[in-house]
Amino acid sequence: MNNTIRTIILDDEPDSVQLMRLNIGRHFPQLEIVGAFTSPQKALQEIASLQPDLLFLDIEMPVINGFDLLEQLIPVEFSVVFVTAYNDFAIKAFRFNALDYLVKPATIEDLREVVEKVEKRQHIQSDQLQVLQQQFRKGAITKIAIPSQTGVTFIDLKDIVFVEARSNYSELVLVDKRKILISKTLKDIQFVLEQQQFLRIHRQYIINLNEVKHFNRNESLLTMTTNDVLPVSRLQKDKLIEQYGWL
Repeated sequence: MNNTIRTIILDDEPDSVQLMRLNIGRHFPQLEIVGAFTSPQKALQEIASLQPDLLFLDIEMPVINGFDLLEQLIPVEFSVVFVTAYNDFAIKAFRFNALDYLVKPATIEDLREVVEKVEKRQHIQSDQLQVLQQQFRKGAITKIAIPSQTGVTFIDLKDIVFVEARSNYSELVLVDKRKILISKTLKDIQFVLEQQQFLRIHRQYIINLNEVKHFNRNESLLTMTTNDVLPVSRLQKDKLIEQYGWL
């Protein structure tokens, strides 16, 4: 991107558009607003000629929602920041797909964080959009996006046996024993994977509960289907026994 980031705002609520314009104008001189729309149809007509670098996109819009709009623009040649009313599932879906988002009403700090990411990030890819749409349609998350130098790789959650903390990184261990190092802490991963079939059993490990082979209660050790043996902390041992009936 050039020093100036050509920016479009699309939100069906005029007040939200106005607030975003105001915040950008006051705090982000590198963002040049080249278009602001409350009508998705109007935005669709104009986006190609405006050649944006960045689109702030409301998801929940009547007639054409944010996903439908992007689908008509594939390949998407600009960065996208999704804007949504607070929704725990939506936030998880964005994180699972390694996508940038803002929750309304966005603070200046939230805005600063996404603008910094946009300045470094590649464009949204059609497979990210496709998986995100499927997840919203089903109301369930089945894959996690792993960003890499060349793009994004999707891993099925059921193929992750456990995740191990590696300093500021995490290592995914898969059913075929492949290991994938990702630049997220175990705490980040925990936020994304909790409420799925995963449980943090120790400060070092999050496990897939469906991939446990044996639980040695006396020694607080779990053997996974890959034959890795992992320790269980005292606190999490009680959770395993209470929640999952592993007696």
